[in-house]
Amino acid sequence: MNGMSETIRLSPRDNVLVLVRGTNDVPSGHKIAGAPIAKGQTIIKYGHPIGVATQDIAEGAHVHEHNVATRLGSPDENLPKWNSGDKPPHTEAAPIKGQFLGYRRSFGRAGARNDLWVIPTVGCVNGSLRALLRDYRKPDWIDDLKILEHPYGCSQMGEDMQMTMNLLASFALHPNAAGVLIVGLGCEVTQLSLLLDRINEKSGGALSNGKLNIRGLSLQTDGSDNVIPFLNELAAGAPRSREPFPLSELCVGVKCGGSDGYSGLSANPLLGRFANRLVASGGTIIASEIPEMFGAEAVIAARIADEAVFNDFVALIKWFREYFVRHGQVIYENPSPGNRAGGITTLEEKSLGAVEKSGDMTVTHILKYGEAIKPGGGVQIVFGPGNDLVSCASLAASGAQIVLFTTGQGTPYATVVPTLKVSTNSQLAAKHPDWIDFDSGTLLHGEAWDTVTERLTEQVLRVANGERVSHERKGFGEIGIFKDGVIN
Repeated sequence: MNGMSETIRLSPRDNVLVLVRGTNDVPSGHKIAGAPIAKGQTIIKYGHPIGVATQDIAEGAHVHEHNVATRLGSPDENLPKWNSGDKPPHTEAAPIKGQFLGYRRSFGRAGARNDLWVIPTVGCVNGSLRALLRDYRKPDWIDDLKILEHPYGCSQMGEDMQMTMNLLASFALHPNAAGVLIVGLGCEVTQLSLLLDRINEKSGGALSNGKLNIRGLSLQTDGSDNVIPFLNELAAGAPRSREPFPLSELCVGVKCGGSDGYSGLSANPLLGRFANRLVASGGTIIASEIPEMFGAEAVIAARIADEAVFNDFVALIKWFREYFVRHGQVIYENPSPGNRAGGITTLEEKSLGAVEKSGDMTVTHILKYGEAIKPGGGVQIVFGPGNDLVSCASLAASGAQIVLFTTGQGTPYATVVPTLKVSTNSQLAAKHPDWIDFDSGTLLHGEAWDTVTERLTEQVLRVANGERVSHERKGFGEIGIFKDGVIN
């Protein structure tokens, strides 16, 4: 890529160019034809098809919704096929030097934060907990107190109830939580006893053996007077200082939201470079946003070396495709209004840019909703939609101590683990310094990829060592829970 060029051709195969700077007719981040394109001809970007021309397009003309349509179709089309002769691409990525300073847990991996988490079993207690804890004074060795508010746990049925239970139980075992208080009401479907049993099951009996700094209470039975004493007890059982850990203990989630035409040119491939380095260091990258892999499934599938993992990946793609159909929605819907305004024309284009975030190292595991990452590192993919709140929560619940979140339009959203925002363009970083933690737009203006990758890597390690990102300094972080069923 020529840093100061007015246009970018991402692959020699591409027949479209991306404008770094807009014109009177075509906004920046949008595409123009690099050569004449005939009606019916495939549009190529990133070296892959992103759609088909619906009319003749002259060289230099704007290429967007008015003259391009998706090539994607029914739920069973374009599913990748297993080929035992295929080999995942091998990337020569330089391992990250050094280690990070985290908190040792009696069970599980090292924490990047020393938080107290209060987890409601049901949304009915959210307001009461906010009021009870508004003036709580945490000890100096505790980084933060977080209430993981959500609206569910009451009147949920079947698989929805199980999804809520799995997610909350996984959060209770998160390494960033030094102590966890589970607070129930008493009459909800997600009973406190059931959730504690689920936590014990997920931890291999560590809760019943007294190895976890977790307590539970029911407001109807135990009253609210016990909340503060229990929190003080949990804080007393938390470690007081950080110690060094190898990078194999670090798991980073990757996410994008409010994308624009630059997302696939700067921030997303930058995260991919970081991902390759962390995996080369023995660490774990975790990705989600399954519908934003539609149209780019083959790119992910080519990175899977194990047939069982491949089959799990195809089953996950099929589930989400059928989920769209079950609810009467178009599978390959055009991207959101903000994405379209930013220059993304089809879901194939969005997906090909989105999957760059996880790099190109081997995909080692496919995880169920709320399932913890598996040992051994690599790139792991977890169940989750494209929705920012639900997808980020899925990444965190599976064990991401940090989430890297790229954005071109901008968003203040952050989940309950440090959510480091990476802007795709420098204008966004300048406009919203209160949202953005790292500007990758300098790549569009000539800064070397290796230099920017090193800067991002250093910042991620500082965050792992305790440096607070924007939303932490403001004191917020939220979760969203996936829902697919009936509320009675």
